[in-house]
Amino acid sequence: MHDVLDELYRRWSQGETVGVGTVVATFSSAPRAPGAAMLVGADGEVTGSVSGGCVEGAVYELAQQVVADRAPVLQRYGVSDDDAFAVGLTCGGIIDIYVEHVDRESMPELPELMDSVRDGRPVAVVTTIEHPDPALLGRRMLVWPERAGGSLGSDRIDDAVLDDARGLLAGGRSGTLHYGPDGQRRGEGMSVFVNTFEPPPRMLVFGAIDFAAAMARMGAFLGYEVTVCDARPVFATKTRFPEAHEVVVDWPHRYLKAEAEAGRVDRRTAVAVLTHDPKFDVPLLEVALRLDVGYIGAMGSRRTHDDRMARLREAGLTDAELKRLASPIGLDLGARTPEETAVSIAAEIIALRWGGGGRRLADLDGRIHGEQER
Repeated sequence: MHDVLDELYRRWSQGETVGVGTVVATFSSAPRAPGAAMLVGADGEVTGSVSGGCVEGAVYELAQQVVADRAPVLQRYGVSDDDAFAVGLTCGGIIDIYVEHVDRESMPELPELMDSVRDGRPVAVVTTIEHPDPALLGRRMLVWPERAGGSLGSDRIDDAVLDDARGLLAGGRSGTLHYGPDGQRRGEGMSVFVNTFEPPPRMLVFGAIDFAAAMARMGAFLGYEVTVCDARPVFATKTRFPEAHEVVVDWPHRYLKAEAEAGRVDRRTAVAVLTHDPKFDVPLLEVALRLDVGYIGAMGSRRTHDDRMARLREAGLTDAELKRLASPIGLDLGARTPEETAVSIAAEIIALRWGGGGRRLADLDGRIHGEQER
């Protein structure tokens, strides 16, 4: 729902009733992950996507029907359906979409959700998408790390779901959970979808050079909150890095250590060290390689890499810590320009995040998309 949230709130504020389809589960090669959403306004305008074009037409019609009936629908599309090719899901996947009507009456908690998202506070929306009692369908609960609001229908249900929802929120994942009708751990009949909203992941780019400018553009394009940091004030300027969300003048290792101590880096954080200068990158990597972050890459030639590794070993880093370093940085794409190099680095980050091998899809068999079920 991230990509339709602002439009949803705008229409909600105007008193409009809209149809919203949300991907709640995917299997095999489904094109969009859980949480992807499509909004259908009263004027017929569409915002967002649930399948990259495969089933949008069918969801569009279903959303209009749900708005008219005021009754949510959990619909599955996939190759096992008789109408799979009719709706266009020819990628071989299966996708579950929960379609509901949203207005001020059905979602009074939307302003509180918006406040949390805009303030960068992690929050999850838990929605009952399947239950034998129709009166409980669509019931919602907002879950923060330290509190919760609303109810799914009973204290037992709320207690059962709360810890599980916080677990998904802590991991930054959205997904469907299954319980018995009254929240029993062993049972079936009730399904809830946990849609997590958290601050965007951070990309920390060290070294105010032309490659950093291209990397800042690429990081922002991929949805990262990008910071460019360099100790040289003449180079680290907002004018040179307009796409960066933040430009910091500080010694790289000191800045990263302070950010880590303040709790502003996590497993989703990507660190790109583009300085290829020992006085900057060795102290920086001493800090970075001991942090629990998602990616650490360092630019430089083979000679620079060998020298850097020797210096880091002298500084006391272990083989296990050094193994986490992507150096030389990026995938072998034959990149030459700063922009091509940024694509190479981004491709490596994506591959490591999702377990991709970095090979041509044309040379591989099997699923195009990795397993996305949550």
